[in-house]
Amino acid sequence: MSRIEALLKARSEISGYAKIVAAPAYQKLLQAEPALRRAIPILIVIFLSMLALARCISLVESRQAIEEQAARELKIAAALLRAESAAMAGSDGSVDAGALLTSGVPADLVKDGRFAIIADGNGIITAAMAGYENYVGRDLNDMLSGAQPLITFGERAGIQSTDFADEPAFVAAAALAGEIGSVVFVQTEVDLLTTWRQQVSLNVSFFALTSGIMLVILYAYFRQSMRARDADALYLETHQRVDTALSRGHCGLWDWDLARGRIYWSRSMYEILGMEPKDSVISFGDVAPLMHPDDGSLFEVARCIASGKIRNLDRSFRMRRSDGSYVWLRGRAEVVRSAGNEIHLIGVAIDISEQQALARRSEEANTRLQNAVENISESFVLWDANNRLVLCNSKYQEVFGLSDADIAPGTPFADVMSRARKPIEGRAITSPAFVAGERAAEALIADGRWLLISERRTSDGGFVSIGTDVTQLKVHQERLADSERRLMAVINDLSISRRDIEAKARQLTELNASYAAEKERAESANQAKTTFLANMSHELRTPLNAIIGFSEIMLEGSFGPMGCQKYVEYASDIHHSGHYLLRLINDILDMSKIEAGRLVLSPEPIDLAETIGEAFKFVELQAGQKSLSLSADVSGPLAMDGDRRATKQILLNLLANAVKFTDPGGAVRLRARTVDGHAVISIADSGIGIPRQALKSLGRPFEQVENELTRTNKGTGLGLAIARSLVELHGGRMRIASSVGVGTVVTLRLPLHALTDAAAAGLIRQAA
Repeated sequence: MSRIEALLKARSEISGYAKIVAAPAYQKLLQAEPALRRAIPILIVIFLSMLALARCISLVESRQAIEEQAARELKIAAALLRAESAAMAGSDGSVDAGALLTSGVPADLVKDGRFAIIADGNGIITAAMAGYENYVGRDLNDMLSGAQPLITFGERAGIQSTDFADEPAFVAAAALAGEIGSVVFVQTEVDLLTTWRQQVSLNVSFFALTSGIMLVILYAYFRQSMRARDADALYLETHQRVDTALSRGHCGLWDWDLARGRIYWSRSMYEILGMEPKDSVISFGDVAPLMHPDDGSLFEVARCIASGKIRNLDRSFRMRRSDGSYVWLRGRAEVVRSAGNEIHLIGVAIDISEQQALARRSEEANTRLQNAVENISESFVLWDANNRLVLCNSKYQEVFGLSDADIAPGTPFADVMSRARKPIEGRAITSPAFVAGERAAEALIADGRWLLISERRTSDGGFVSIGTDVTQLKVHQERLADSERRLMAVINDLSISRRDIEAKARQLTELNASYAAEKERAESANQAKTTFLANMSHELRTPLNAIIGFSEIMLEGSFGPMGCQKYVEYASDIHHSGHYLLRLINDILDMSKIEAGRLVLSPEPIDLAETIGEAFKFVELQAGQKSLSLSADVSGPLAMDGDRRATKQILLNLLANAVKFTDPGGAVRLRARTVDGHAVISIADSGIGIPRQALKSLGRPFEQVENELTRTNKGTGLGLAIARSLVELHGGRMRIASSVGVGTVVTLRLPLHALTDAAAAGLIRQAA
């Protein structure tokens, strides 16, 4: 009962505390209008935005008014000084510029840093107001942006907003009488807007202060709102925990007020009975009919409690669910008297329907087990840890000749064995597969049958014994012995066959060694071929240079024209063929160097955008002849560390391939950008494309995709192989994607920073 009391006391304290703490905040939170609460921050933001907008509009209008007033005054001052110069002009038309600036301008028009200067027809400043004499002698065109229209048109040029001495200013000009030139009034923007900027600072400070106050108010509002939500959450969470614990434990809490005949049920009690939960108490008359008539009556329990016969209650009973079925409950309760001496029966009701069902299933399982033991074909007997009989089947009785009295449960093992029929012959059986506590023996009983008796320990220390009829097995053992003899003869034949197989395996080993030697000789021959090509390419280029040079001299007619046009055509063919053969030899030389591991890169800082531009210049002529569209999209300067010549050769080879295999009127596009410390270059063309099955062999030396168009274009297939090898020597990668009739996209990924010496050496060996 102590656990029940503790549970009831804890629930009462938790519920009471949660109601005291959380109820006021919860009620306030419910009273607050949710829409209004969400609208308060929006209204504050709208108010601050409108306030800021109104002040901005006011400040902008104030600035426009100041600038318009200054423009009017500048225009008036220019017109006034022009009229004053006409009045001061002498008989010869001369005017004293200094006197004009001193006496001709009213003091109220020269304020806020405003001043006037006089410039002659060439724009040289000849006079200036007091305090600005340092401008005299300087060129107005250098100091004033757009000075020429002011000098030329004067007042017709109007008021201009420009820069004077590298400072924003408003300027007005007027042509003076005589040959004195023009007067220019300058109003600097800094001096004009000093007061306005002070107003802006004051307004910004005021707005910041107002915004800060509003944000503090908003923060305080949200803080109180959050506290209210937290209090409500604590209240709800406390009740949910208690209800969840009762619901998950299939346990109902109830309080029976005997004096008033009212009963309080927890929500979980309603769930157990499948009823709709209610927040109010229910009457005694509603609960009494739910009790099963065979399990007692609540009236009897109430009389016993009232008479003092019962101080606590612990019993199992059934109650009817809402669907008409009955559920088993175990009620545990205690009689409690309140402060007003009112009698309450407070406790819990636990759903024990599963335990009742489990007990029935256990009884049924025991019955099934007894039937199964009885119906097995082997003899079965079970002993407990004290070697007393637990149960056995009729087969065991039959084999050992025991009566029903001899096999009463609890009979000691020695008594049963003394009454049992003894076997004629027996021998123990051992096996490494036996577990601890397991043993077996064969026994020949009086009727001529063989039994295999197996015994094994149970987890509680007893043991179970099963006797299996193995008479037929003994017969099969005899037959198995005969089969074993025949099997040994077959094994002997197999041993002979095995020796033959081993001899053939040795022959295969010798052939494999011969293959390895032949492979090594082939690799040596391939290396010799590569070295030969690297050496002979240098020897072949020397006579080609002479052929190309002399053919150029013949074409240009350096020593006089050739007499026959056919000779000119032949010289042109010799020249083009020599260049083609030279490029071919250069490609072979580069490929040989790469395969021989003799090509060493010289990394240096290069501008990849500049290298791309140089590569484009080499293919522009060929692209123009085929009316191809060339375009390059380079994202700014791409600085990287790499071999300049190798990088340029990569781009040239790929661009030349794109131009070569693109039909007239097509397009070749290049895009370069940086991604994760690498330069990524994509070259796309709208050419003939490459079949998917040919992409794997593409990039190998001397291999080309065989189709009608590639056969019409000369080449050895080395360009793409050299480009791939040079990209890998830089520590990069090259990927090719293509579709027949659509085009090809070659993507390069080159590191922006040079590799270490060890890494570069490893890449050279790998490329070789």
